[in-house]
Amino acid sequence: MTRGDWRRLDESDVRVRPGKGSRPRSKKRPDHADAESGMVVGVDRGRWTIALDGDPDSKVTAMRAREMGRTSVVIGDEVDLVGDTSGQPDTLARIVRRQPRSSVLRRTADDTDPYERVVVANAEQLVIVSALADPPPRTGFIDRCLVAAYAGGLTPVLCLTKSDLAPPDEILGVYAELDLPVVVTRSDREPNTLAERLDGRVSALIGHSGVGKSTLVNKLVPAAERATGVVSGVGKGRHTSTSAVAFPLPAGGWVVDTPGIRSFGLAHITPDDIVAAFPGMAEAAEECPSGCGHLGPPEDPDCMLDTVVAEGLATEGRLRSLRRLLASRAGLAEE
Repeated sequence: MTRGDWRRLDESDVRVRPGKGSRPRSKKRPDHADAESGMVVGVDRGRWTIALDGDPDSKVTAMRAREMGRTSVVIGDEVDLVGDTSGQPDTLARIVRRQPRSSVLRRTADDTDPYERVVVANAEQLVIVSALADPPPRTGFIDRCLVAAYAGGLTPVLCLTKSDLAPPDEILGVYAELDLPVVVTRSDREPNTLAERLDGRVSALIGHSGVGKSTLVNKLVPAAERATGVVSGVGKGRHTSTSAVAFPLPAGGWVVDTPGIRSFGLAHITPDDIVAAFPGMAEAAEECPSGCGHLGPPEDPDCMLDTVVAEGLATEGRLRSLRRLLASRAGLAEE
């Protein structure tokens, strides 16, 4: 048959391309029963470093499987992997599942930003690092970190650094009513008390740049070699950590060093999220009118939290501390 002589074509000469809907597609996805589990300890440009079974000596590089879609995977997440999990150079596994999170440290860019970002998942503790001097402590920032810890299911720990430059008494007095664990460190001594509190747990460290956070990490985990910076003349530190990363502790457990930040938005947190962390207060808050911010008069004249103090179930100082945190969340307190 000559080229272009279409009149002599029959059905055997015609190739019909099937339409998009002609081939049935199954919605069933593989269950990956043979998947291995691990903890995310590092993230870098679409690649995740996973410690298999939480073993720091057994690390695998992985990508997110297509079936995961845009599911968020962050430091601390427990995930399931398939593919090449040997950890050999140039190998790549696939993350096929993210296990339910037991806690989340979340923040927004500011109090008006609707987009919330999960910084760390499944941490047991949030260690809020604040210097006693150079730069001076900022209670507003500490309060906001406390709010994020309470709302995210983490146990907060306040770590006051540079006690060789200033005494901790004033700050200790501010947080005395919160039953907040406090660790005080010095630049010229090893942070042994802090190390004991971190052993065997997953803990996230957060703080402004220049407060000594990376210095602490280097002392806790000498192999970390996190960069340390200097504090400027106006009391603002140079950012020394640019990404969150988890380091294994010598006695077991992990410490997550988060990037130094200047602001901590709480747009995603409600007043009831904070009150729920205070036994006795949460029950009284259930009797408050709808939309109550629990700040008390004049903002919330019908707030029922005052009855807890009147009935002797909590001290006035504890309620005052709670309302200071609520004011910080509402943007009414100074940074």
